[in-house]
Amino acid sequence: MSTTLDVRAAAPAEVAPRPRRVPVWLAVVAASLPMFMATLDNLVMTSALPVIRADLGSSVSQLSWFMNAYTLAFATFMLPAATLGDRLGRRRVMIAGLSVFTLASIASALSTTSEALIAARAVQGLGAAAIMPLSLTLLASSVPEKMRAVAIGIWGGVSGLGVALGPVVGGAVVEGVSWQAIFWLNVPVALVALPLLLVAVRESRGTWQRLDPVGTLLLGGAVFLGIWAIVHGNDDGWGSAAVLLPLVASGLLVPAYVGWARRRSYAVLPLRLFGSRGFSVANVVGLTFTIGMFGTVFLLSQYLQVVQHYSPLEAGIRTLPWTAAPMVVAPIAGALASRTGLRALLLTGLTLQTGALVWFAWLTEHGSAYGSFLVPLAMAGVGMGLTFAPSATAVLDGLPDGDFATASSANSTIREFGVALGIALLTAVFLGNGGQISPDGYDGAIGPALLTGAAAVAVAVVAAVFAPGRARRG
Repeated sequence: MSTTLDVRAAAPAEVAPRPRRVPVWLAVVAASLPMFMATLDNLVMTSALPVIRADLGSSVSQLSWFMNAYTLAFATFMLPAATLGDRLGRRRVMIAGLSVFTLASIASALSTTSEALIAARAVQGLGAAAIMPLSLTLLASSVPEKMRAVAIGIWGGVSGLGVALGPVVGGAVVEGVSWQAIFWLNVPVALVALPLLLVAVRESRGTWQRLDPVGTLLLGGAVFLGIWAIVHGNDDGWGSAAVLLPLVASGLLVPAYVGWARRRSYAVLPLRLFGSRGFSVANVVGLTFTIGMFGTVFLLSQYLQVVQHYSPLEAGIRTLPWTAAPMVVAPIAGALASRTGLRALLLTGLTLQTGALVWFAWLTEHGSAYGSFLVPLAMAGVGMGLTFAPSATAVLDGLPDGDFATASSANSTIREFGVALGIALLTAVFLGNGGQISPDGYDGAIGPALLTGAAAVAVAVVAAVFAPGRARRG
């Protein structure tokens, strides 16, 4: 397998070729490093939440909004960012997003109130929206098709690395320095990533398409109002107007968007993409998988600190059997996808995760020692690794290159919706069962929450039955 990419041979027809050769590994690193930052910041706060709560006097709902403000902005603006990338240049928009992300990281580090931190996290998510989907698009267009599955597997492994290091980095920095330092760390990484993008990744554009502000507002409004209602349901009462009205409005905005998108070819999420079986299955899997797994990460990281009395660093290290496995397994899964087919990998990975979450629920409710968690932690980690790369490959399965940006952005959007919804939903179940952030406050509350997560991943198992048997070529 050649380790050097001839840019002229691989360039899409609408892009002027660059008269030089770029090593494939350098293109992979350049496209993946900014995405690593965006992924890392999904979970980097989990180990720090108890410390931030004590420092800023945050409520339980504000703790979830430290996560949700990022993921909601991230999810809402990825599709418009893809459209801007097609019009203005994908690398250019990605660099702009990386700059916004870095500046917002500095603002997060300087925050002195919960409200300021939530606002800064929302701007951070806005910058990340131009990073993650465009990184996959730039990578897929830069690598020859015969190497695409392996490259996506490496990309998935880097994404897994972000998941793995999030709790550990957060815990280590909080314990050794301060919670603010978890955001300062993004600055030197950005200073390395920016020149790499300029040197190793060529500019590319897609089909010129109108922006869809109405569609963006309809979809973004549906998610925002739905999450808002779930987060506030236990505090304000599920029958209160403050919860029911946004919940009903969220439900009405979804069919409103469908009606809008059916009549417009420039819709922010074109409905024609759902004609691809791989795309449709990958999005159902992405939504339900992230609801269960990321909601569980949010609760379990705090459980290890509050109930089992580990420090933030110790708790982060103890999640490594789970969170480190994807960075090893995902590249292997990407390499195997063409041989085993996507369906077999997805079914295996999602089944392992469902079993692990049920096991977590039993262990936490019975007050088991950490050693009892090792096997289900490893199961969950291997399962995530077997899900990342095949689902990313399935999203692009059978679609023309011109749809890659929109398809990958749509999948990233739906997965980020799932992250926000999973944290909000499992937190709501936890609070609804009388849960509190105290050594005795998890009894009888964390089990139902984790079983809710397991049920969500079980839906992904059913969806994976309909995944393509093998990744199609051409």
